Amino acid sequence: MKGKLVRVGTTYVPVQCVDQSAKWYAEKLGATINYQDDDKAILDLANQSFFLVKSQENENANFVDHRGTKRFSLTFEVDGIESLYMIHEEFRGYGIQTGEIEDRGHTGENFVFSDPDGNTFDVWSELSPAYKKMQTLHEAEVKK
Repeated sequence: MKGKLVRVGTTYVPVQCVDQSAKWYAEKLGATINYQDDDKAILDLANQSFFLVKSQENENANFVDHRGTKRFSLTFEVDGIESLYMIHEEFRGYGIQTGEIEDRGHTGENFVFSDPDGNTFDVWSELSPAYKKMQTLHEAEVKK
């Protein structure tokens, strides 16, 4: 393979009301709204572009696995257990539908949360090794 996938650039999230959803993502999750019209909003969130796209009723980004369990399609990472507990408490304070913090038998801990349209997302206490390396290199460059 000559090329390789380098990063995820955009995530598309189905929503019922673009305006209300964009405000929710900005106020509750700290997203920056870069563009908005009646059909979509383009947000910066967690170093990625998110398109909130007006969808048909009862659409969301979740799916059901072969065992019948509702699953999320996206995991956000935070920098360590302390950050996970802090953001979990913050989300609950904002009234965001937030699950309990879980130990799923692998490194770190997780919890899930949902937006007003029922899109469920995961939060994990561990930054990926590639991101940690990139972050360390960036911080070294900034110090120069």
